[in-house]
Amino acid sequence: MKIPGLSAWSALASAIPWLLLLGLCAPGAIAQGQAQHFRTITVTQGLDSPWGLAFLPDGRKLVTERPGRLRLVDADGRLDPQPVAGVPPVVAINQGGLLDVALHPDFARNGWVYLSYAGAGADGYGTEVLRGRLDGHALRDVAVIFRMQPKSTTSHHFGSRLVFDRQGFLYITLGERGDKERAQHLDDHGGSVIRLHDDGRVPADNPFVGKAGAWPEKFTLGHRNIQGAALHPQSGELWAHEHGPQGGDEINIIRAGRNYGWPVITYGRNYITGTSIGEGTARAGMVQPLWQWTPSIAPSGMAFYTGDRFPAWRGNLFVGALKGQMLVRLTLDGERVVREERLLQGELGRIRDVRNGPDGFLYLLIDGSRGKIIRLEPSP
Repeated sequence: MKIPGLSAWSALASAIPWLLLLGLCAPGAIAQGQAQHFRTITVTQGLDSPWGLAFLPDGRKLVTERPGRLRLVDADGRLDPQPVAGVPPVVAINQGGLLDVALHPDFARNGWVYLSYAGAGADGYGTEVLRGRLDGHALRDVAVIFRMQPKSTTSHHFGSRLVFDRQGFLYITLGERGDKERAQHLDDHGGSVIRLHDDGRVPADNPFVGKAGAWPEKFTLGHRNIQGAALHPQSGELWAHEHGPQGGDEINIIRAGRNYGWPVITYGRNYITGTSIGEGTARAGMVQPLWQWTPSIAPSGMAFYTGDRFPAWRGNLFVGALKGQMLVRLTLDGERVVREERLLQGELGRIRDVRNGPDGFLYLLIDGSRGKIIRLEPSP
């Protein structure tokens, strides 16, 4: 007996998985940029305060959630409900928690995954870095390769981005933990960029190796709170940005042994009084920023676009903004910023991370309790 409407219900039922998938990858409105029209695609939803993103060779993604979970997302954007096991407890307090994720340059052979996070010690909290081998839904052979010292009980300015350079050295960016004077001390990890071998050993050619009173793992000093870092696609040098106080967010090229000035020089000002900090904006022997934002945009996440999907954007530098809730596109002429464009202002929320995808698209992590992965695609 033929039941009226049964064939229609069957067709709808068979279409439900596809409808759900389309819901995950729902296209947004077309955005009109100066050089490129594009649209935003919601790839993944349901993330809790996502912080860092890495692309696995098989098409999956690893995403850190600041409360302390490492998540797997499949090639179609589906979030695995089971977090990756083997991640140790983290201190999820204010700006602390599970932060960045990076893959070893030879991940396809060795399986090493690196995580930065806020870890506890006898005297408080500080940024730490571990590595572990990804094996299915777990990290194996987990070992801590760096612990920030000294620790403190403040709950902000942990940093922290992880970047490997072309020689296989690991760079760890650190905040000064809210104690600005730490950024000028060579025997303190606060406000520094750290450079290590992939197993945590100190490279023999680090700039402060053998210097009395200096910790050899330090590569630079004078930073406030670095939450974005990326390798320049031509020079291979590390570029980074950092938060300023009420103005003075900076972009810098990170070079061995340099002092980037905080808190002696800054374009920012004191939060409460609005008065100047330190000696002003310049001092001999301290690096001037390549670019600065006043008022602040609260930058987080950074990537040079190197794909072929957006030819007009190739070589541009993209920076996410938390306070500004936007994506900033910077056009470069060598080491000079010649143009700034502000995209998606107020449309997506707080942009926590920006990444080049292996498919040539640009990916964003949207912060918050309803966090998302967003993909940017070109639109005619």
